[in-house]
Amino acid sequence: MQLTAKLIQLLPLQTGSGKNGAWKKQDIIVETEGQYPKKVCISIWGDKINESILKPGAQLSISFDVESREYNGRWYTDVKAWKVELAGAASADKAPEDQVYFDEGQMEDKGDLPF
Repeated sequence: MQLTAKLIQLLPLQTGSGKNGAWKKQDIIVETEGQYPKKVCISIWGDKINESILKPGAQLSISFDVESREYNGRWYTDVKAWKVELAGAASADKAPEDQVYFDEGQMEDKGDLPF
């Protein structure tokens, strides 16, 4: 899933250590646009945290997954980002590396097609 929203607040960075080693998590609050704006808390884990773009007021493009889990008969839902970029700075202005470009004149009909 993908969402474009304005960063409203950064919650305190959380760090710890588990069976797989050290971890860090940054929760952010973003607000969607539209007639009925919604606020959403999104978790960013580990090396996906890019502090240089996480500034209040920044317009972000966030790719995320929604996951729910049960604990003691109650359900908890997490919104976990797997990619966070400044909105508009996405790869739209970058050319795909595997795309082939032709010079003008290379596509002219030369009559040498095998069919």
